[in-house]
Amino acid sequence: MNNAEYVELAKKVLYGNYRPAPVAFVSGQGCVLVDADGKRYLDFAAGVAVCAVGHGHPDLSRAIAEQAARLVHVSNYFYNAPNVELAAELVKKSGLAQAFFCNSGAEANEALLKLARRHFFAQGHPDRNRMIAFHNAFHGRTMGALALTGTPKYREGFGEVGPVTHVSYGDLDEVKAAMGADVAGIIVEVVQGEGGVLAAPAGFIEGLRAICDQHGSLLLIDEVQTGIGRLGRWFGYQGKVMPDAIALAKGLGGGMPIGAMLTSEKVAAALPPGTHGSTFGGNALACAASLSVLQIIERDNLCEAAKSRGAYLSQKLRQIAEGLPGVCVGTRGEGLLQGLVLKPGMVARDILGKLLDSGVLLTAAGERVLRFTPPLIVTEAEIDRATEVVRAVLGDLRPA
Repeated sequence: MNNAEYVELAKKVLYGNYRPAPVAFVSGQGCVLVDADGKRYLDFAAGVAVCAVGHGHPDLSRAIAEQAARLVHVSNYFYNAPNVELAAELVKKSGLAQAFFCNSGAEANEALLKLARRHFFAQGHPDRNRMIAFHNAFHGRTMGALALTGTPKYREGFGEVGPVTHVSYGDLDEVKAAMGADVAGIIVEVVQGEGGVLAAPAGFIEGLRAICDQHGSLLLIDEVQTGIGRLGRWFGYQGKVMPDAIALAKGLGGGMPIGAMLTSEKVAAALPPGTHGSTFGGNALACAASLSVLQIIERDNLCEAAKSRGAYLSQKLRQIAEGLPGVCVGTRGEGLLQGLVLKPGMVARDILGKLLDSGVLLTAAGERVLRFTPPLIVTEAEIDRATEVVRAVLGDLRPA
C-alpha cells in the first residue's frame, strides 16, 4: 500500500487518540527514514529521543535477531541472562545499586512514585506520601505518572491522584515553601523535554538534593529523555548529584520497548516481593537489545559525540534564530536535546507539517519550541542539511 492507503485504513482501525502526520514509514537506515511512497526523510525526532543508535543499526539488529531465536521471555518467576547482565551494566555506569525493569518511561516513573511512598510506609510513616513535582514537567500518562505531570491539559478529565504539589521549575524558594513532614520525595527532570527543552538553572538540582537531605525526603530524577548519552554523558545527573532513584526508558532500548528504575541502597528494601512487578519487564529480548545499545554507545564514543554534535547543532540553531528575528527568539538545550524557540503567537506543531513536506522530521516541545533529538550517530553533514531545511521553511513564514 502507499501512504494514502495506509492513512485511510488507519483512520478506520486505529483509536483516534493521536494526531499522526499522513505518512507511513516502512524502512530506515541511520538517520534516514523512508515512507510507503519511497520518499526519504532526515529523522531529527528519532522516535522522540528513542532511536539512540539510529535505524537499522547492524549490531542492534543482529542482537535482537539472535536473542529472538534463542529466548524471548520467561517471566519474572525466573532469572534470564540478558536481564542480569543489563542490570550489572546499568549499576556500573550509574553508581546506583539495583535495577527494576518495566516497559516504558511512564511505568518507570510510576515505579518511582510507588517506591517513594512505600519507603516511608515501611518505616512507619504511611502519611508521608506527598510528592513535589514541577510545572511544565512531563512524566507519563498512567494515572500515577499523570498526577506528577505538571501540565494541566494532560490531567484534565482524569480526576486527581495525589497528593502532589507542583511548583515552579528552577525556583528553590518555592520548593522550600512547599516542603513539609509529609513529603516523600521530589521528582525532577534535569532538562524538561516535553515542557519546552528547559535546562535546570545552575545549582538547581544540587539545591534539590540539599533540601531533600535536610528534610529526609527522596530525590527522584526522571532520566527518560535525558539518559543514555543524550546530554553528552550517560545520565543527566552525573556531575551534579547522586539521586536516590532514577527512571530510564526511550534511548535505553534503541527502539525496543524497555524502561528501568535504578535505585540506591537506601531504598533497596522499599518494594519487597509482591509489592510491584511487570509481566514483560526485563524480558530477555528487550534486555539483549538494551545491552547492544550500551555496547554501541560505549564502543563508538557516542556520549562524546552527543556533546560535540550537540554543540554544533546548537551553533547552527543560534544562527537560524539570529538570522530570523521575526520568527525565532532563541535556542536552548544540552547535548542532542535542543530546542529552537519561536516567537509568542507561533505554534510549533503547525510548522511540523511544512518541515515534513520538506523532508525533515522534528517534534514540538511545549507550545512554541521545535525540538531536535536526532540519533546519537548523527553527522555534521546531516545537521547541516536538516538546519538548512529548517531555515528555509521558517524563512517562508509570516512573522508573528
